Amino acid sequence: MKVFIALFLIVLMVSCAPIRVNTDFEKGTDFSKYKTYSYYGDMKTGLSELDTKRFLDALDAKMAAKGFSFSETPDFLVDIKSNEYQEAQRSNVGVGLGGGGGNVGGGISIGLPIDQANINRQIIIDFVDENGKGLFWQAVSASSFNPNASPEKREQLFNAIAEKVLTQYPPKQ
Repeated sequence: MKVFIALFLIVLMVSCAPIRVNTDFEKGTDFSKYKTYSYYGDMKTGLSELDTKRFLDALDAKMAAKGFSFSETPDFLVDIKSNEYQEAQRSNVGVGLGGGGGNVGGGISIGLPIDQANINRQIIIDFVDENGKGLFWQAVSASSFNPNASPEKREQLFNAIAEKVLTQYPPKQ
């Protein structure tokens, strides 16, 4: 019962922060020939060192579950980039003052923000065949990001992102 409750809470937390994923791929790619992967050695992810490790661990676990293996002589390389951006403020209250009379009118209005703007993180994952097609698959994920989140919550988020991104690989052509 405790496992069920814990699983329910994890699903609830992940579902509250939707992860949006868009993918694109090179037309005519034979995805069945790609079985081993590695990461670019000089990859600049844009994540902190600890978050980079968390995300790579999550990606490695999901890749292994899909039958891919890490190799020193890979079929393709993985490049990861990310950036953070602030969503436009959408919740605000307008306060107005106006008056008029005798063919004269005027008014003043001011918008007051209600809450903080959301911070989002975009992570771009590129699969690159350096011996052939070059970039052959790309996923762009966007999700809410809390810079004060605990390491456990960050790990859960990265696991959810890796899961959602890799459900779309290989693409259905």
